Amino acid sequence: MSADAGNKHAGAPVSARLGIWAFLATELLLFGGLFTAYTVFRISYPDLFHLQHLKLNRILGASNTVILLTSSLSMALAIAAIRQGQRKLMEIGVATTLFCGACFLGIKYLEWSEDFARGLFPRSNLFFGLYFVMTGLHGLHVILGMAVMVWLLIKGRQGVFSGDYNTPVEITGLYWHFVDIIWIYLFPLFYLVG
Repeated sequence: MSADAGNKHAGAPVSARLGIWAFLATELLLFGGLFTAYTVFRISYPDLFHLQHLKLNRILGASNTVILLTSSLSMALAIAAIRQGQRKLMEIGVATTLFCGACFLGIKYLEWSEDFARGLFPRSNLFFGLYFVMTGLHGLHVILGMAVMVWLLIKGRQGVFSGDYNTPVEITGLYWHFVDIIWIYLFPLFYLVG
């Protein structure tokens, strides 16, 4: 890498990391407000929440949990690979994470289709209102993360990333881990807490 190319990204890692942490803090506030609303309504209407959570498909929810945990591992391996300058391994890790994200969305589509077929909609009751809003917002975050991963794959194939410059891969990984952590909270709150 030339001196000019190295200077092009000087300071980018620090500002990019600060930027992603600031962004994740705002996302935490958003989801934190929704989790607080869930908690308040769960305490206020325990019977409603108990009866309604039994209508969710725990097998599909658990499958999505395993898929997202696997995607976190593949993303972590992608980051480790590019830090060592192994671009092909990084691409495999990102592609695997992208595939897991698509599987997650596919299962969520099946689950929501099943819910709709049984007459369960956001307006059905407070529980399903929160369920669809929170899992839908999470799904939107999954889609945004996948879009960035497609960009990573394109740029990776162009040879943009290396052991010296891998900040976009790292901050995408931070974002993806955040999305996975949100699901780790959503799954027990909606599917298991009765």
